[in-house]
Order: sequence, then C-alpha cells, then structure tokens
Amino acid sequence: MRRLKVVISYDGTHFSGYQVQPGERTVQAELERVLAMMHKGEKIKVTASGRTDARVHATGQTLHFDTPLAIPVEKYMKALNVQLPKDIRVMTVEEVTADFHARYSVTGKRYRYIWSCKSVQSPFRRHYTVETNGVKPNVEAMQEAAKAIIGTHDFSCFCAANTSVKDKVRTVTALQFEWYDEELHMIIEGNGFLYNMVRIIAGTLWEVGVGRRDIENVELVVKSLNRDKAGKTAPPQGLYLEKVFY
Repeated sequence: MRRLKVVISYDGTHFSGYQVQPGERTVQAELERVLAMMHKGEKIKVTASGRTDARVHATGQTLHFDTPLAIPVEKYMKALNVQLPKDIRVMTVEEVTADFHARYSVTGKRYRYIWSCKSVQSPFRRHYTVETNGVKPNVEAMQEAAKAIIGTHDFSCFCAANTSVKDKVRTVTALQFEWYDEELHMIIEGNGFLYNMVRIIAGTLWEVGVGRRDIENVELVVKSLNRDKAGKTAPPQGLYLEKVFY
C-alpha cells in the first residue's frame, strides 16, 4: 500500500463545497468517484487539509489517500486529470511516508480574498471576485487595523457561531493587502483557521476601509470574543485556499 500526497486546484463555483454531502456535487465526491473507477469499484477514502464552503475556490488544496496501485506518480496525475471534471485539476502527485497526514501534518495555510473595485464589473470575474460597485476602500486603514489580528489570539469573534470547535486559539502570522490593477487582494497566513474565519476578517476589515468601523474598534472586537461585534461574513466567491504548509 502506498500513500500519495496530491495538490489540487478547483473552481468552487458549481460545487456545494469540498466535503461530501448527500445529493450535492462536491469536490471530494468527484475525486472519490474517479478513484473508485481506477480501483475497479473499490472505495478509496480521500483526506484533505480541511474543507472549503460552497463557491469557495482553491489553488493549493492538499490531500492524501492510500492506494495499492503501482502506477508511477506522473501517470497517476495524468490518469486523474483525464477523468476528473474540468473544474478540478490535479497539480502535483508525490509518494509520501505512511505517517504523513493531509490534515494533522499541517503547519500553516495561506488564503487569498479578492474584491473587484472596478466601476463596471467584468462578467468574466463575477464568480471569482466580490464586486464593490466601484468603491475603493482606504487600504492604509485596513492594514493598520489588521495589526490587531496578527498574532496569537482566541478568535471566537471571527468564527461562525454554529461551529463545534472548542479551542479557538489560533496564530495569524501575516495579513497584508495588495492592489492588482483595480482588484484588492487580502493575503492571510496562519497556523490554522476557524470556520468562516477568513471571510469574517475580510468583512470586518472591509468595514474599516469604507469608514463604517474605526481602526481602533478591531482590537476591541478581538478582545470581546463575541461574533456579534465583528463584521458580516464576506461572500464566498472571493475566497481562495492558496497554499497548505507542512
């Protein structure tokens, strides 16, 4: 039995998220469907670094699975891509030791969130950015407010209320904003993220950028541990899981 580490990229537009859900189209279900075909009907369980929600994208989602097939990794990648739908691509395949775990071996993740600040939104970017109707925020204020988020904190304020996770302490190691033409990108890295954490941070800092929230308020939000004090959860289509670190 071999353990393979696989990095995939997917367009989340037409998926109900990564994780298998009955009656829904998901990334995991598509992967396991193709693997079952390659293994003559045998179910192959795929384990990912974590799940993504409906309409959220990934450029560097990482997963592992065990296989008895002796196919070389290059041919394994080609065989998967030939049979997978076009909105999922396998980027790399490598053989790893049996103690590698796509979820439990993670040391950090990087996400990217994108707003389109053009006055007229391109119809070709509507599924991949969040439209602001031409509003351009004060990025300097957003970057200053972000200082309260960087570091190790209990991030209960930036976590969806319906999560079952008890320990909400995480470390955000980097959070910065970059302009690409008229698109504003928020890049955030940390040792782990709670459910909806990146989208709630994006929504809160956006409020700072457009003057609906003071810079100093973000530190108070973090200290409050109260989800109701933070901003709205930003829409899913602007979010990308960019890289998983091991």
